[in-house]
Amino acid sequence: MSHIFLIGIPGGWEIFIILMVVLLLFGGRKIPELMKGIGQGIREFNKARATVESELKEGMKEDREKERIENKEKLEK
Repeated sequence: MSHIFLIGIPGGWEIFIILMVVLLLFGGRKIPELMKGIGQGIREFNKARATVESELKEGMKEDREKERIENKEKLEK
């Protein structure tokens, strides 16, 4: 468990070095395209997450409604 804390989150210099390596690998012209692709991916992910979330809420609502109707029918008998 203590080994997890040895890695840690990159600090200021580490992030700067990573950004310089990315700039060297992809070049200044490819970075906007790369960021655009990442943005589209995040947007698609959020859209899919929202869709699944709404479907789950709708399913739970339908289940509650069915239970309420069943309980009402049992009480009427």
